[in-house]
Amino acid sequence: MDFWLFLHLVAMAFFVGGQIMLAAVVVPVVRSGQDSGEMKAMARRYGIGSAVAIAVLIVSGVVMASHYNLWSTPEFHLKMGLFLAVLVALGLHIKFSGSHILMAVTFVLSLGVVWTGIALPA
Repeated sequence: MDFWLFLHLVAMAFFVGGQIMLAAVVVPVVRSGQDSGEMKAMARRYGIGSAVAIAVLIVSGVVMASHYNLWSTPEFHLKMGLFLAVLVALGLHIKFSGSHILMAVTFVLSLGVVWTGIALPA
């Protein structure tokens, strides 16, 4: 199971860490007057990596939830509810890419998924 946990944690680190990097470093630098095309290119590239990370999170999460019999636990239900909310927020963010509120909502929900993942009984 360590392999699946490792994959899950690496994918989570990429997904959430990338959001932190974009929000804390990339956006402020680009807003300081540089070309906004660079920001779009970076965000698009991160989006591709995020799609892969989400796929890895889903596969590794299903394997671990089955192995640890988590499907009926309230903590797991909360985590899945938050994860679905992240996916909805991401979809909206893709449709309305200029919305800073959607970026913030996606980030906060992602942190909620991480927090509830820590609380899972395993």
